[in-house]
Amino acid sequence: MKTFDHGKLDRIVADARRTADTRSDGYRERALKIYPWICGRCAREFTVTNLRELTVHHRDHNHDNNPPDGSNWELLCIYCHDNEHQRQLEAQAGSSIQTEIGAVATHNPFADLKARLSKGK
Repeated sequence: MKTFDHGKLDRIVADARRTADTRSDGYRERALKIYPWICGRCAREFTVTNLRELTVHHRDHNHDNNPPDGSNWELLCIYCHDNEHQRQLEAQAGSSIQTEIGAVATHNPFADLKARLSKGK
């Protein structure tokens, strides 16, 4: 018969409690305590069962800016959060693309269209 190691169980429980305490100090857990569990964009409501789909969005897009009052955070569902980051990427790409006018197209697909059409008559 195998003996049960109570010390090992105590260490596992203590480690789990430490991990939970550390996690509760994280910005996501702090934001979930401060704000209602509602998406800031689409107003979808969340419960404990689907809370994993609610994310913390950093308004200034700086993940190191985590003030204790939560002023840089907003809760967004995963869909609105992805949309927000996609909009930011598109805005950055749009502002950095520079082309010279007149040098964009080099190929004319209709260059000899008139000759081809008259050849068939």
